[in-house]
Amino acid sequence: MSPLEPFGARLRHAMDTRGPLCVGVDPHASLLAAWGLNDDIQGLESFTRTVVEALADQVAVFKPQSAFFERFGSRGIAVLERAVADLRAAGGLVVMDAKRGDIGSTMAAYAETYLRTDAPLFSDALTVSPYLGYGSLRPAVDLARESGAGLFVLALTSNPEGAEVQRAVREDGRSIGATMLGHLAAENAGAAPMGSFGAVVGATLGDLSTFELDINGPLLAPGIGAQGATPADLPRVFGAAVRNVVPNVSRGVLKAGPDAGALRDAAARFADEVRAAVAAA
Repeated sequence: MSPLEPFGARLRHAMDTRGPLCVGVDPHASLLAAWGLNDDIQGLESFTRTVVEALADQVAVFKPQSAFFERFGSRGIAVLERAVADLRAAGGLVVMDAKRGDIGSTMAAYAETYLRTDAPLFSDALTVSPYLGYGSLRPAVDLARESGAGLFVLALTSNPEGAEVQRAVREDGRSIGATMLGHLAAENAGAAPMGSFGAVVGATLGDLSTFELDINGPLLAPGIGAQGATPADLPRVFGAAVRNVVPNVSRGVLKAGPDAGALRDAAARFADEVRAAVAAA
């Protein structure tokens, strides 16, 4: 296994050169229908190929939602494998949105699926769930560090149900979400220009000034576009950490399809709006 340059450094370069934007690749049934495609493997292949061909050489980061490919079985996984390879070949970074979380050898197997550089689904980073305890993620942390990949740990998610766990307070007075951010800051200590271990923090959450978001690592921020947040909201939500925010837009870009030019225009518009918001912060 040949290690890559650390994910944090590659991500910083990609956002600085291509623009600070992550496009979600979410081929759910309603979006396929909106594109005039059937909800079948042919529709999945057409959708995915169009997104890759339109955006792979333009957007910094792509976040395929694994579940929308898994639902088609092995043929859907084959489409995902090809998309990951093609996106990376064109210079895009791939964050696999699989939200894996388990213990021991099972967590190690999940890590090997996505974080070994010679694996068919190798991705530049993986979303993971820490709610079996942050220490349960150690196999993924160690393999990511070894291979030059990264992780995005669910910390303060945008879904309203998340608060009952993430805002719960421990005996030491810290919330669970704050505890996860603290672990990530420790993982990223001393890394330059940015660490490889990030947090998922919803852009729709409003004022987060009571949380220490400056973890010297990236903050994957879903919620831009269809969920209601705008690029202009980012400085208010993320404060001094806004430069390390990776805003994720899915439907806001994908609804412009299937026209390739319209997809490119939508992605460029969001990237420009984010860049302007960060510059004004």
